[in-house]
Amino acid sequence: MRVYLRILLESLHFAIQALVVNRLRTLLSLLGVTIGIFAIISVFTLVDTLERNIRSSIEELGDNVVFVQKWPWEFGGDYPWWKYMNRPQPDLTELEEIEKRSELASAVSIQYNFAKTIEFRNNSIQSQTIEAVSDGYPGVRNINLQSGRFITQSEFDRGAPVCVIGDYIAYVIFGNVNPVGREVKIGGRKVTVAGVFEKEGESMIGMSMDEKVIISTNLSKAFINLKNRNLSPTIYVKAKEGIPNAALKDELFVIMRSIRRLSPTEEEDFALNEISILSEGFDDLFGFVNIVGLIIGGFSILVGGFGIANIMFVSVKERTNIIGIEKSLGAKNNFILMQFLGEAVMLCVVGGSIGLLFIWFGALAGSAATEYDIVLSLKNVITGLTISIVIGLLAGIIPAYSAAKLNPVDAIRAKG
Repeated sequence: MRVYLRILLESLHFAIQALVVNRLRTLLSLLGVTIGIFAIISVFTLVDTLERNIRSSIEELGDNVVFVQKWPWEFGGDYPWWKYMNRPQPDLTELEEIEKRSELASAVSIQYNFAKTIEFRNNSIQSQTIEAVSDGYPGVRNINLQSGRFITQSEFDRGAPVCVIGDYIAYVIFGNVNPVGREVKIGGRKVTVAGVFEKEGESMIGMSMDEKVIISTNLSKAFINLKNRNLSPTIYVKAKEGIPNAALKDELFVIMRSIRRLSPTEEEDFALNEISILSEGFDDLFGFVNIVGLIIGGFSILVGGFGIANIMFVSVKERTNIIGIEKSLGAKNNFILMQFLGEAVMLCVVGGSIGLLFIWFGALAGSAATEYDIVLSLKNVITGLTISIVIGLLAGIIPAYSAAKLNPVDAIRAKG
């Protein structure tokens, strides 16, 4: 064991010496591997960032919530929109029926979205999305406030002119003024700000509370016709503790068919969506992007590997007489093999490390320039270094083997 360890250490020492002596050649050899590792691990890092952000956003809704909607969530292939276009949309009557009939739901709420101008003094936001929700909303969404309070039951019941706004909305229209208790105009109508949501940061799928303006469904009747077919509302149904989503969906399936009086032979005219559908769709998407990144970076790695192999053949030729002298002094084939193989692996590891260093600096710059936390994970670092080592072994094995098999007498006589 000690002999092999000594051979390994001496081989690495010779490899480092060879790389230092031929600096320009070493630099050019590194380039292909550096670009390849940079391309592959950059894609992996960006996908990890996207995945982490999106999963964080959709998990805010909870994995135990079923969404009763007009349109089903589907990924891949052609979306048969014509089948769903004439479906009736969920409404307040159905919300009330679900609340009465469901034994597995802990909370139920409905949400309507519409656009209005919101303004305070000389500041305004055009076409701001307003979300009108029912009193069960705090039960289906996590409500975290930095100041003020949420809409009370009494305010829900009478449609009081109050709202809760996101951190971004507060910053844009109020600046440094405390929004709580002040009046804004929504579509020209005065509404009092009851509270401000905690800052969450940007969401890649538009679910951040920072840009939300929440009012009650009863208040929304002053702005819109709730029977408008263009609104596409959503009924949120949250399962009781310990109740699986599958059981809740089965119950809602029966309840909705009963509410809409569908016969056993009629196809359902509603959709029961859940977070797992989004998760599975994004899993497929991220998997595809990772494969594309691997293919693109793989070509660079392949070119870099051929470059390393070519340089190693040149190195063997230049040092043929030195190899002969080493063998005549008792150097074993394994020592010569490890010497050149170590040099190839060292080249690739250094090249890969430089690529990883560039990604790390890029991640720091990206995190500073955006609200997204871009992190080069330990898993991706290990992946990058592992790929580098494998490429080094594959690129160096043939040149190293040819060096190890040289006849010492012929090698000494050769001209480098």
